[in-house]
Amino acid sequence: MSVQLPNHLRERAELLLERSGPVGASPRLVLGLTGPPGAGKSTLAEALVAALGPVAVLVPMDGFHLAQVELERLGRADRKGAPDTFDAAGFAEVLRRARHDVDETVYAPMFRRDIEEPIAGAIAVTPEVRLVVTEGNYLLDERPPWDRVRPLLDEAWYLEVEDSLRRSRLVARHISFGRDEPAARDWVRTVDEPNAVLATTYRPRADLVVQWG
Repeated sequence: MSVQLPNHLRERAELLLERSGPVGASPRLVLGLTGPPGAGKSTLAEALVAALGPVAVLVPMDGFHLAQVELERLGRADRKGAPDTFDAAGFAEVLRRARHDVDETVYAPMFRRDIEEPIAGAIAVTPEVRLVVTEGNYLLDERPPWDRVRPLLDEAWYLEVEDSLRRSRLVARHISFGRDEPAARDWVRTVDEPNAVLATTYRPRADLVVQWG
C-alpha cells in the first residue's frame, strides 16, 4: 500500500541517518517503530525505507515468529503473535550484529503472511546499509529476553491510531489471508486485542509518539 510519508518523519529519519556516519563506520544506527497490532507499523517502515533508498533496510520483528510446528509443540498456536510466540533472543542478536558487524552481510528472516511462516535468510543487511529500520509490537517490552532490544535502538517511535480503525484493519488483514469474517473478528478480539493492550503500556518508553492513520 502506497502512503504519503509526512515530511517531519522523513526529516527526522534523515537526521538519524546522518548520525550513522559514512559507509563502514560502526555502529550502524537502528530505528524502531512500535505500537499495537494494526497501527500501521509495517506501512510506515516500508515508506521510510523507500524514501531513504539503499542505505536503509527493513528488518521486521515478524520474521522471528516461531515456526508453526514449534508453536503447536508448545501449545501456543492458538495465540500466535503473543510475546512468547517469537524468538526474541534471536531477534535481539540479529539487531546487535546488524549494528556492529558493518563489514559483512548480516542476514535476517522474513515473515510470509501467505504461508504464515518465517523464511530464513531472506533479508540482507549489506555493508552499504547505514540505517536499519525495525518494527514490531514488543520492541519496548522490559521483560527478558525482550529487554535486550531497547538498548539496541537509537530511536523508538510509538504509532498511535484510533482503535476502531486499527481493529477494522486487522479484520480485513485476517480475511485477506483466508479467515472468514466471524473467525477474523474472533481472532482480533481474543488474540490481537490482548496484545494491543500490552503494547499500549510501552508508549512512555518511546522517543516520539506518531499519530498515524
